Amino acid sequence: MRIGELAAAVGVTTRTVRHYHHQGLLPEPERRPNGYRDYTLRHAVVLARIRRLTELGLGLAEVRDVLAEDAGKDLVEVLTELDEDLARQEAAVRERRARLRALLETEGGLPSEGPVSPQLAALFQDMAHVVADSPMAAKDREMLALIETTAGPEGREQLLGALEGALARPGGQERALAAYALLDELADADPGDPRVDEAARALADCLPRDLFPEPLEVDPDNSFLRAFYADFAPAQAEAIRRTLRMLVEGSEP
Repeated sequence: MRIGELAAAVGVTTRTVRHYHHQGLLPEPERRPNGYRDYTLRHAVVLARIRRLTELGLGLAEVRDVLAEDAGKDLVEVLTELDEDLARQEAAVRERRARLRALLETEGGLPSEGPVSPQLAALFQDMAHVVADSPMAAKDREMLALIETTAGPEGREQLLGALEGALARPGGQERALAAYALLDELADADPGDPRVDEAARALADCLPRDLFPEPLEVDPDNSFLRAFYADFAPAQAEAIRRTLRMLVEGSEP
């Protein structure tokens, strides 16, 4: 048989046959005097077996193990491992679908920041009741989504618990509203504006103390912190710097 005839008989492409030759899965046949490969029925049998194995989901390295006479794994062992791997994939898919359902069923719809945890989405809903059109509140939501994405499970739980507690305590929403309003007013202000200190104190009064590690340390040369400050107007960035300084020094807002 020519390569095209073999490929057609088994239901694969000639490119696939050549790839299996290159991978050492399918032995090279003898060549006729004219240089063409001369495939036998044995090649068709092996090629059909390779096709069956790959259609089950085996990788070529696993197929090679099955085909090799001195293989360290027999077919039952390889298929058992494949079945276990598929079970793990099924569990992962079920978990992802459960997360998607929870997001799609979020009260009030998905937040503009994109998919976040149901807990953070609920927190954003509470914040929306406090400040609807505040640019600073929008930035705050973006930062919270970023922190939730990058923090570990324990850090996320601590963050959400602290913020939920801060909003739920008496006057918590009013303090957040006042802090956002003061920071919004600084969008076009000079860093030396007297309102900067007022905004810093209002922001520090909003932040729950259990949100930060003890003791709190702030490295002014931290590249992420520099990028964080650069995302705000100069007076707003200065208010946030002063807030962090108050928290580091433990001074009262």
